[in-house]
Amino acid sequence: MRADIRKAGESRGFAVSRILTHWAEIAGEDIAAISRPVEVSYGRGGFGATLSLLTTGAQAPLLEMQKEKIRDRVNAAYGYNAIARVRVTQTHATGFAEGQVSFEHRPKKPTAPAPDPATLRAARETAGQVADDGLRHALETLGQNVLSRSKRQKGPTE
Repeated sequence: MRADIRKAGESRGFAVSRILTHWAEIAGEDIAAISRPVEVSYGRGGFGATLSLLTTGAQAPLLEMQKEKIRDRVNAAYGYNAIARVRVTQTHATGFAEGQVSFEHRPKKPTAPAPDPATLRAARETAGQVADDGLRHALETLGQNVLSRSKRQKGPTE
């Protein structure tokens, strides 16, 4: 799989595929939420490359103002000044094929609701006989998860 990512990245000029796979870490969550790196092109003179970013029209002015910040972060990922310019390309959110790709990253995991006091008490009582504090705490947590899950699966009426 890594070889496939590297091959696809290199075909678009990404010698370091980390820019594609870790864009949110490199650019920052706020920039990554509104943009995608699409190409690194090298000029004929060989004086640095141009990074092309895809965004929607409404977000383009925000990226334009942050070009230097983006360039610095990408060059830090490369380890040298590989990127000389950042170019922002725009598309409609439902337009071209690449524009249809969502700019959102992995959804945040929903937080589980706090277990009810009866579940906490039952888990504590079950693990109460264990002398080792770390093991007892781990067993309490496991018991809470198991008891909470079984209640969710049965539903409130059963």
